[in-house]
Amino acid sequence: MSKKCELTGKIPMKGHNVSHANNKTKRRFLPNLKKAKFTSDILKRSLTLTVSNAGVRCVDKKGTFDQFLKTVKNKNISPRLKKLKKSILIKSPFIKKIPKASPSKSA
Repeated sequence: MSKKCELTGKIPMKGHNVSHANNKTKRRFLPNLKKAKFTSDILKRSLTLTVSNAGVRCVDKKGTFDQFLKTVKNKNISPRLKKLKKSILIKSPFIKKIPKASPSKSA
């Protein structure tokens, strides 16, 4: 299993443990991954993903899992979620934004 977040694309970073004598040994900084269950209201199904804590917070900020998938860039998400995003965009109703009427100046 790869240590990669399926929502944000976070992967392990490389670095050093530095001792008091300034000796450096290689180490990895792993992302905080958890298994989380998300439900899609549009597709009426749920799926379990390996996500980082930051990924869960991103979904919470957008409101719903569907809203998050609509706005996220394709380069960050896993191939499984790319297919899911495509089917969500097809099934979701297209809402056209109506521009606000500007007040006309009449003299």
